[in-house]
This record gives sequence, structure tokens and C-alpha cells, in this order.
Amino acid sequence: MPLRIATSAVFLTVGAVLVLGARRGLARELARVRAVAEAAQQVLLRPPPARLDGLAVAAGQLSASRGAVVGGDLYEAAATPYGVRIVIGDVRGHGLAALGAVVAILGSFREAAHDEPELAGVLRRLDRALGRHLRERAREEHPASTGHPPEHPAAEEFVTLLLLEIRPDGQVDALDCGHPGPYRLGRRVEAVPVGDPLPPLGAFPLPADLVPHRATRLLPGETLVLHTDGAEEARDHRGRYFPLEKVLADAARESPAALVDRVHTALLRHTGGRLADDVALLVVRNDRVRVPAQPAEPGLRRTRPAPSPY
Repeated sequence: MPLRIATSAVFLTVGAVLVLGARRGLARELARVRAVAEAAQQVLLRPPPARLDGLAVAAGQLSASRGAVVGGDLYEAAATPYGVRIVIGDVRGHGLAALGAVVAILGSFREAAHDEPELAGVLRRLDRALGRHLRERAREEHPASTGHPPEHPAAEEFVTLLLLEIRPDGQVDALDCGHPGPYRLGRRVEAVPVGDPLPPLGAFPLPADLVPHRATRLLPGETLVLHTDGAEEARDHRGRYFPLEKVLADAARESPAALVDRVHTALLRHTGGRLADDVALLVVRNDRVRVPAQPAEPGLRRTRPAPSPY
């Protein structure tokens, strides 16, 4: 009997050591996975520059996937010869499965935003990049015996997307592919119209004619808030929607970075930390200043000053 007890104790001890070692190994592996995910986030959703051509910019994301730092939302801003160009989008679904589409869209935007003189050309480049990604994915998941790519690679895959161009005079042009419009924070909070929506990318072909909508003019001191639909559709335990417009009104005078933090904090409080969808925000404030007319020097002929762009 003592020998049996001692043997059982040895087995229990060895088992405990093995379990503890396995747990420690899993913990180390989880830490490595999270480190890789954080590195991926820095590449994919890298923080935009704090200033772009006189605009103050900030962005951030909350992922619905527990423990994840990246999801299916995307954003980017770039100063180009044609103005500051901004993209924000939402891939169907969230988590790791959506990362391929995020990579395709952002990689294409970072090139096309600088290369394409027209905003419509940028959107067509994004559409082609997503189409290539979906065909390659379909070929990997369902290889065709004929060697030809599938006719409809991923009928249920699509990306809602909003593409903006902010010109030096504050004019904002938009192309909207089924994405929520932004809010403008000035004397009050206003929803900005972005024109008739185009189909989400990947769902249907883009129309032959793409004419950007003249959405608004962002005056000095005013702020533009772009968001994904997870912000307005977030609910609390009683089913009430998140009051995004009210939160923006309360934070209208804060810096873009502080405004992003304020909305994220309010969202987590409203949902109890249980988001049903990813949430991305990108905030732009016009910090350009009006240049007052200069008095003419004595002896010089006065000329009519050029009209202010604002």
C-alpha cells in the first residue's frame, strides 16, 4: 500500500509538472502570437502622421475579437500633390480572416493615392486590387481542375469604403461605396452627405462613370470624423444604440487624438467592453489659418486682393 501511494504521488507530480510546462509553453506561444499581431497592426494600421499639409490627424481601432489587436476595419491618410486623401473601410467580418482584404486595399491605396490625379482612378485601383485578392484566395481554397480562375471567386466577400480628398481650400470630395458618411464638427455636429452610394467593393462591378461628390468645405478650426458602422450600431445590455453624435458634440473642442480616446472610452463603457463589431475612427481637424490681406507699401499701386479660398 505505501508503495502504491508513493507511485501515485510520483505520477501526480509528473503530471502536474507536464501540465504546468504545457501551460507555460502555451503562454509563451500566446505572447509570441500577440507580439506578431501587434507588429502586423503597426504595418497595416500604422498611426497616421499627426500633421498632414496643415491638418491635424489621429486614428484608432477597437477589435471585436477577444484578445485581438487587428480586425476587419481599415484606414489611411496621405498628403499628395492633389490634396490630402483619406480612405476608411470595413471588410465583411472581422479578425484574422479579414486581414487579406485589408492588406490588398491599404497596399493599393498607399500607391494609388500618389499616382492617380483623379479620385475615381484611386477607387478603381482599390477595386482591382481587391478583385485580385479574392480570385487568388478562391483559387487556393477551391482549385479549379481546368486551370481557369473561378468565375465568381467570393460572392459573399465585400468591403464598404469611403474615399475622401481634402483640397488646400478645404473642399472635400467623396466617393462612397456603401460606407457611413462622416460628421463635421463646427458650430454644431452635422452629418456630411457623401452622395448616392456606390456598391461595396467586391460585390458588384463599379459603374463606368465615377463622379466624386462635392461633400462639404472644411473650414479652419473645423473637424471631420470618419468612422465605421460598428460605432453607431454598438448597443448596451438594454439594446440601446451608442449615441455617437452626442459624444462627438461633447468632445467637439478636443484635439483629434483626445477625441478618438473619448469615443473609444465611451464605447467600451456603453457596451460593457463587449463589442459586436470592430470600430475604427479617423479624425481630421483643419489647422490651416486664414491669411489676412497685407496693406500695400507706400508708392505702390493698390490692386484688388485675391478672394480668400475660405
